[in-house]
Amino acid sequence: MKQYTNVLDRPLSKGKQEVSLSGFAFLFSELVQYNQTQVDNIAELERRLEDAGYAVGTRILELLCHREKGNRRETRLLGILSFVHSTVWKVLFGKVADSLEKGTEHEDEYMISEKELLVNRFISIPKDMGAFNCGAFVAGIVRGVLDNAGFPAVVSAHFVPMEGQQRPRTTILIKFAEEVLQREARLG
Repeated sequence: MKQYTNVLDRPLSKGKQEVSLSGFAFLFSELVQYNQTQVDNIAELERRLEDAGYAVGTRILELLCHREKGNRRETRLLGILSFVHSTVWKVLFGKVADSLEKGTEHEDEYMISEKELLVNRFISIPKDMGAFNCGAFVAGIVRGVLDNAGFPAVVSAHFVPMEGQQRPRTTILIKFAEEVLQREARLG
């Protein structure tokens, strides 16, 4: 086995790909609780979680582009959406997202849906915070990936009730900036 004198000389291996679910749940719970003490309303709490997710998304794009794509990035809209839906989701949650859909009402909207999003799985929301959605953290991750890949978008998380299900599914709504659609039209 080759010995490396400097940590920077070591290869960037894939390393262990799993994190303890209980460890993640504890850390995420602490992140939510800390931010909850710093804000006055639900919208501000979701914004702070989204900002934390954005930082994760930025870093995960760099890491995955280096590992999976040989430092190449997506230049097409469907390519980056597929990358987020499959590769990014698999690294973060251990599986591909349940669905990726194009919005029917607006040309610039896409939705990634997840039946049981990991960040919402172990969260119990008090009655006074009824509209709070921890999926804002994942929306921030998606926005971080898209923005840093050159696809600026407004990304938000929403609960969508499902018939016959106790818990609603989470939909990550992606609304791309006009410049992205114009660039896509030029590329044909």
